[in-house]
Amino acid sequence: MSWLEPEPFLRGTAWRDGARPVRADPADLGRLPSDIAARAALPIGVRVEFRAAPGTRAVELRYRAAVPAAGDALRALRHGFALWDRSRCLAEVFAEPAEESAVRIELPPGGGEFTIHLPEGQAPFVRGIRPLGGALAPAPRRPRWLVHGDSITEGWWATRPAHSWPATAGRTLGLDPVNLGYAGGARGELPLAEQLSRLPGELITLAFGTNCWGAVPHSAPLLYETTRAFVTLVRRGHPGTPLLLLSPVLRPAAERTGNALGATLAELRTAMEEALRDLRAAGDARLALLPGRELLGPEDLADGLHPNDRGHARIAAAVAAALREAGFVGRAGVSPAA
Repeated sequence: MSWLEPEPFLRGTAWRDGARPVRADPADLGRLPSDIAARAALPIGVRVEFRAAPGTRAVELRYRAAVPAAGDALRALRHGFALWDRSRCLAEVFAEPAEESAVRIELPPGGGEFTIHLPEGQAPFVRGIRPLGGALAPAPRRPRWLVHGDSITEGWWATRPAHSWPATAGRTLGLDPVNLGYAGGARGELPLAEQLSRLPGELITLAFGTNCWGAVPHSAPLLYETTRAFVTLVRRGHPGTPLLLLSPVLRPAAERTGNALGATLAELRTAMEEALRDLRAAGDARLALLPGRELLGPEDLADGLHPNDRGHARIAAAVAAALREAGFVGRAGVSPAA
């Protein structure tokens, strides 16, 4: 069978730069810090989702990737493709690094609905998809969940892309998570808030703040105002979209240590939470808050900052519960905008 166009099968996509899915508006990169622009070029969270008819033995993906040069320590990192059903990983296929190649993934008998989580580190993008011995159709569209954050949201120290907390919570809630996490970034950059305001989505989660302690130090009053400004700009394009703010999770080294402006992470977290509560008190009933401090313990951190797989699972469970408790997500899906 000839190759099918991948676009109808792709999920977790935000913008496109030519054929490549990207995670920032390519027409608005000039206003972003260079580190965020670089991370936005990686297709974090992009997946292939399809229904396979009975008798479909396998699926092939044709892809192109940016392979590190000879001598680069990352060159030996293989391309890993993980096949999932709604709740579990069914198979993993690893391919040697190549700028352009194809991979074959065997399917269980009987057909069904499946997701393929793509490798992320070498920025592959799918150029074609085809079934072997049967037929494929794109999976039904699910509500788009825009998830903005830092390296924790991006999935650092999760052992697989499918184990990041946005991916895990998305499976739990039946959503299409669009991962807008930027390692080292998510410092309240207001151009990103404006980009979020223009990006279609039925649900939004903001999970930033830890990099406002060290990478770009904020005082508590500055982060309070930044949080209010960020949410206000997002609301220009999403006036009634349900929005959950997750304040920073545990970072032991920063909790009681002042940054360059004298603010501890505990003080910054409080400032973010107060900003959200004040916005809600001012009349925005479609805002909800999930305080992050108690979600993780030291045993849930891989390096004192980023969660391990257990930590990502705990964040995912807490976020899913918070979204349900707020009435933003129910059995019928995302509750409609006001």
